[in-house]
Amino acid sequence: MMTRNNITERDQLEMLTIDQLVPQDHLVRKLEAAIDFSFIYPLVEHLYSTLGRPSIDPVVLIKMTFIQYVFGIRSMRQTIKEIETNMAYRWFLGFGFYTEVPHFSTFGKNYERRFKETDLFEQIFYRILKEITDKGLLSAEHVFIDSTHVKASANKRKFEKKMVRKEARAYEEKLQAELNQDRVDNGKKPFPPEKFESEEMKEIKESTTDPESGYYVKDERTKQFAYSFHAATDRNGFVLGSIVTPGNTHDSHMLQPLVEKVIEKVKKPLAVAADAAYKTPAICNFLIENEITPALPYTRPKTKEGFMRKHEYIYDEHYDCYICPQGEILTYTTTTKEGYRQYKSNPLKCVNCPLLEQCTQSKNHQKLIQRHIWEGYVEEAEHLRYTKEVKEIYARRKESIERVFADAKEKHGMRWTTLRGLKKLSMQAMLTFSAMNLKKLANWTSQLA
Repeated sequence: MMTRNNITERDQLEMLTIDQLVPQDHLVRKLEAAIDFSFIYPLVEHLYSTLGRPSIDPVVLIKMTFIQYVFGIRSMRQTIKEIETNMAYRWFLGFGFYTEVPHFSTFGKNYERRFKETDLFEQIFYRILKEITDKGLLSAEHVFIDSTHVKASANKRKFEKKMVRKEARAYEEKLQAELNQDRVDNGKKPFPPEKFESEEMKEIKESTTDPESGYYVKDERTKQFAYSFHAATDRNGFVLGSIVTPGNTHDSHMLQPLVEKVIEKVKKPLAVAADAAYKTPAICNFLIENEITPALPYTRPKTKEGFMRKHEYIYDEHYDCYICPQGEILTYTTTTKEGYRQYKSNPLKCVNCPLLEQCTQSKNHQKLIQRHIWEGYVEEAEHLRYTKEVKEIYARRKESIERVFADAKEKHGMRWTTLRGLKKLSMQAMLTFSAMNLKKLANWTSQLA
């Protein structure tokens, strides 16, 4: 039988506290129990003056932002509206029934006047990570690295085309020294320093709305201005560090600085797992020389269809040459400024070769093979790929870094941004990953209690 409720209890009068209105298993209670937020006071003390009218409590200010990022609220304006009516949020902030909630612009003004040129949000991120470590929840022996694109607050049709010089990479100086030594060892003259100065230009699209974003092309349907959030996680999904770059920065350029940040701030990992975009000679060299096991996947050969692949030409390390399937030798000729050794065949022997059509399209019938001076490190990473340990480490990528990015986009508003500029996006990254770490810490410690 259908029931119609004709009795309204809207005017019911009760004597109760806000604490009674918040369920015992509510997330805000777990957040409050997980960490003592008073650690914020000494971090910001030097940013406040002893004169003037009293400010908003900085702990309340930071807690408000955590409400926004933990619960995936799209803006501070909407967060304030939620705080006004949500008793759980009021309890978390220490507010009473009638406590006036700060204006939504308060955080923005404090950011511009106090926090903009500081590393406050990074300090908060690592303070939460320390709490996770102290409670024995961090497992940073194996680190998982990847990046995701965050759509910029910029119209993709409003841009200017510009010619810019290609940026230098983290390993550039080391590569220059080693390739010059390689040239000397092979009787060649080393390149002068000015030879390495990047004269190569590239054309980019620069947004007129947010010039610090980068034009990102994934496929024909996905073309937009975006930022790349590069992150490292442990095997449990706790974020260990993050770097934000324009969306057109290649993933492989950021692994070294990100791993160095993890080593400095957390600890040196035993292994680093990443996807195929990171399987480069420079990365393999960096990891193996630092005694870190690379856990990298299989990569498809880039040889044109119908042509013999590079692995069919055997490299003889002792004589430093390649041997083709017909038994002919490709001898060393030079080392390029990009760090590639070049090996060439004898065109007089190749001209009558039965495999010529499958070997090269060169007009002078000469086969050229390039081998990076760090190619041996890539081969070592390829050998390690078959070991049981590396297989198990790489298999955890989908449970760690990929899940972190999925949760960040679906639950914490990281699919796109309303902020502009690298500094503000770095703040968003630090707050998002801090919120995710804090949420996981809160849930885990409440289960252990």
